Amino acid sequence: MKQIKFNYTTTTSQESSLNYLLSLPKRYHKTNEKRPLILFLHGVGERGDDLEIIKKHGIPKIVGEKDDFPFITISPQCPVDSVWDRELDVLFFLIQDVVQNYKVDISRIYLTGISMGGYGVWCLAEKYPSLFAALIPICGVSLPLIKFRGGINQLSKTPIWVFHGAEDDAVPIQHSEEMVKALHQVGGKVKFTIYPHLGHDSWTRTYENEEIYEWLLSHKNENMK
Repeated sequence: MKQIKFNYTTTTSQESSLNYLLSLPKRYHKTNEKRPLILFLHGVGERGDDLEIIKKHGIPKIVGEKDDFPFITISPQCPVDSVWDRELDVLFFLIQDVVQNYKVDISRIYLTGISMGGYGVWCLAEKYPSLFAALIPICGVSLPLIKFRGGINQLSKTPIWVFHGAEDDAVPIQHSEEMVKALHQVGGKVKFTIYPHLGHDSWTRTYENEEIYEWLLSHKNENMK
């Protein structure tokens, strides 16, 4: 599937800009049907100003290999001197821009990311908890819960599927374990998959699993109908 390169710049008082890849599902232009959307956040190694490098992993890689991926996808690139938790507002406005300009089913907006992007998933969903129908954070650092406005309670009603390799020496599995435990304590809707013999790259196996896309599509955001 073709991924088109774009730039989005906020028009708010504090201007910010992101380059991103956008893909549209097959037959998108031949129907008025609204489509589900996935926002993908890459890891630290793909920061910069070359969008080609974010095609190496995750959703951009999968989209490049499939002709029938059923989602609209947004894959932004984090600036080399930044991290995702500094870009939360521009990510939010980027989603709103795509919603306004494309046929998006706003009840099925999903968020996923790997490593630094996994932490970005936690941060973005915590800041905008009513936006996403479901989350898939992969090998991400856990939230510093005491520093956030609503903490883990903000995510208690959002379906979440967490993935992590047990032998990860870049982001130890304890980070995901902490998030899952905290979510369970507030009655969160969380699943946790541990790959016993995998290290940091727990995303390749995850994104190649068709079950995760079926799981995403099984969830709708009742607040956004």
